[in-house]
This record gives sequence, C-alpha cells and structure tokens, in this order.
Amino acid sequence: MNYQETIAYLYNSAPLFQQVGKAAYKEGLENTFALDEHLGHPHARFHTIHVAGTNGKGSCSHTLAAILQAAGYKTGLYTSPHLVDFRERIRVNGRPVEEEFVVDFVEKHRSFFEPLHPSFFELTTAMAFDYFAREKVDVAVIEVGLGGRLDCTNIIRPDLCVITNISFDHMQFLGDTLPKIAAEKAGIIKTGIPVVIGETTPETRPVFEEKARAVEAPVFFAEDEQLLEKTERADDGAYLYQTRYYKNLKGELRGLCQEKNTNTLLAALRLLIKSGYRIGDADVRKGFSQVCELTGLMGRWQKLREQPAVVCDTGHNVGGISYVVKQLAMQRCRTLRIVIGMVNDKDITGVLSMLPRNAQYYFTQASVKRALPAEKVEELASGYGLKGNVFSDVGSAYSAALAEAAPDDFIFVGGSSFIVADLLSLNK
Repeated sequence: MNYQETIAYLYNSAPLFQQVGKAAYKEGLENTFALDEHLGHPHARFHTIHVAGTNGKGSCSHTLAAILQAAGYKTGLYTSPHLVDFRERIRVNGRPVEEEFVVDFVEKHRSFFEPLHPSFFELTTAMAFDYFAREKVDVAVIEVGLGGRLDCTNIIRPDLCVITNISFDHMQFLGDTLPKIAAEKAGIIKTGIPVVIGETTPETRPVFEEKARAVEAPVFFAEDEQLLEKTERADDGAYLYQTRYYKNLKGELRGLCQEKNTNTLLAALRLLIKSGYRIGDADVRKGFSQVCELTGLMGRWQKLREQPAVVCDTGHNVGGISYVVKQLAMQRCRTLRIVIGMVNDKDITGVLSMLPRNAQYYFTQASVKRALPAEKVEELASGYGLKGNVFSDVGSAYSAALAEAAPDDFIFVGGSSFIVADLLSLNK
C-alpha cells in the first residue's frame, strides 16, 4: 500500500472517533498494553510530559514542545485531532512523521493488531510511541485524547502532568457533572509525579486535591501562584505578557484563552526547570513567540487574510466558544459574518445561545459522519434569533461569505475542529 491507501485502511479498519464519535470509543487499556508489549514498550525509552484538560491542552502542548525544541531537546509531540493531514498528530521537532514510516508501521504490525480490533486512537498512539523511540527523542509532549484515566496515552510515567481546565464536553463518556469529568481527567495523576492544574472551580478543586493526596503527588494550582501579572497588546496585535520571571514575553497565539494557558504554562515551566530541564530565558521567549512555526500549530484564532479579515478557531464547546464570543465582540467591523457548523454529540444549544445575534450566519456542515446537518443547525439557531443561509459544505459557505463581504467586514469560521479542518484543506 502507498501512503494514501494506508491512511484509507486505517480510517476504514479502525473505528475513528473523529469520523463516527461514540462507536469508536473503547473503554479500557487492554489493547494499549498489548500493543505496547508487542512493540517492546517504546514509551519507556524517552522522557514525557502529559497534558490533559477540556480546553487549552493543544495550545499548551504545542507551546511546551516549542520551548523544549528551542532549548535544544529533540522533542516529540503527539496531539489530536489532525486538521489537514494525519501526520500532524506525530511530530519530532515540528516535522511530521514521514509517510514511509506510517506505511511501514502498518505493513509490519497489521498481522498482530488486526485480531485485536483496536480503535484508531489506540493504533496511532502506539505508532507515535514507536516513532519517538526510533527517532531517539529526548522528551515527548503527549496530549491526552479523551478524558485521562482510561485514555490510551495513560500508560506513560511522565516527568510532569498538566491539566489545563475542566468544562462540559464528552459528557457521554466522562460524566454529566464537573466533578465526574474532573475525576476522569485526574486519572493521569500518578504517584510522586508533580501535577499542575491550570484552572479550577469550587466543584473541581477538591477532586484534584483528593486524587493527588491519595497517590502522594505534589499538586500545584497555577491560579494560586499567578505567575502571569499583566497582559498587554503589542503593536502587531500579539500578546505581551508581564510575568514574575519573564518581562515583555511576547505570545504568538492571539486567542483570549491564551492568558489562562500562559499562566498554566509558566507554572509548568517552573517545575520543569526545578526538576533539571535546561530551559533558559531565550528558549521560553522563542517558544512563545514562534510556536506555530516551530510546531506547525494551526486553528487557534488563526488569521487567514485581511480585507475582509478572516479568522478561524477550533473552539467547539461552551468553554471554548465563550472565549471566541468575547473576542468577536471586540472586533471593529461593518458586518460580522460567521461560518458555523457543529457535530452531533456536542452541547449545540449551549453554544448557539452564546453566539451574537447581530451577525450574518452561514450554516454548514463538515465532511465527517458526526456532522450535524446544516439544516438542523439553522433550525436550532433560529430559536436563538440567529439568521442566515444554509450551505451543504464549508467551501460553498466560505465562498458565499467572501463574496458578500466588504473589505471592512470580519469573517469568523468555526464551531467545530472539523469545520476548521475543511476550511484549511481548501487552502492546501
């Protein structure tokens, strides 16, 4: 098989949550342990940092990887989902895994894994760990796929755990209350390994404290330390952070949520440095200011063009969209145009209830089976006073928004990672 045939095989042979949702979810780590043993426990051959959370874990994972790369560490990065190409999920020093490795891995190991019927994520996690071991990375930043306790990344014994925050998402798997969701995320906390908690609520903080106490793990709450003292805007629109240890720290990522992420990252960096990681002032500055270039990160309040301004963002749940809505309210424009679609297992009404009514909407659907039909999105949105037209795909919705926009309009594209993925695929 060539690369495209191999990717098609993976999508069709292993249940892919990105496409079908709940049917692809497998509870338990039996397959993960079997794959890990078959491959010779590759995750034990490099250092790791484990990152979980409802929102912000992607930004935090990429920024940590960028800083470690700048510090001279050969750095692996495992994230999900991908936006344009499968290979985005597995990177070393920002470079995606080679097509040849993906093909060879499947050909070499399919006789073993086919009888297991692993999920897509179980298989790609095993592939990532094997690749990082082969590449002899010094450290890999590993982003949790879903939850934490039963996530197949949870076989690692990291140098540090990071849990960014807790809000409502994937309730069908993780629970229908914040404490239940927090308990699943807290499942990555391990005996003796320090953990940074980015944000808490009165409901979730006791969950983390109890878990850390039970396994004797040092726990650090970033919101208590407040290493980020002040946030300003640079002339080019980037964030300029005043922190306890780094003055005028410029951040490339421009979403409002990055303030919280930055405070979490500062706490994580302090612990990594204390544990012996050689990370200097210049490394931190380079990582923050060049995270997209160093790691290939996309879709975080990403500006695609000017006149009209076009921005896309992967925020897709109530927690993530709350920041998007605040940022949309800050835009000075003649007409706000929003291209939006969602998937069918999210809190759709919760998101729609937050969106601005003074915008022109282009309701659409992503090219995944989980996509909520555009007509249904429009029907639900009308109940919240959101008006617009229906389009069968992201390309036609975006083209219509561009055609109708004046130079001083603002176009936002989002509602789902998959809407952003389809948009970015148009511009490959």
